[in-house]
Amino acid sequence: MSAPIPPIGPVVSPLERGLGGISIPTGDGSFGTLLTKALNDVGQVQQDRDEVIASFLRGEPVELHQVMAAAEEASLSLQMLVEIRNKLTEAYRSIMNLQV
Repeated sequence: MSAPIPPIGPVVSPLERGLGGISIPTGDGSFGTLLTKALNDVGQVQQDRDEVIASFLRGEPVELHQVMAAAEEASLSLQMLVEIRNKLTEAYRSIMNLQV
């Protein structure tokens, strides 16, 4: 009377799919382009999380672990973005404090 268990999909390395929703650049691009893409990727992860949560709350067939995984991925990607911002701010301040 129970539903069959679906097969497990292929295991993908975090480096292959991107870290915390932020993809790893492979081509030549400016720093501004890279930063803009990272911001857009984090925004997309946040939107995906919101969609999964909304689907779960509407009673659609979404498992609780999918909701938790989406929420954790969004949280980690935002934390990583904040840390990148902190490092950039620290680097900027270090450069501005250099004695010439």
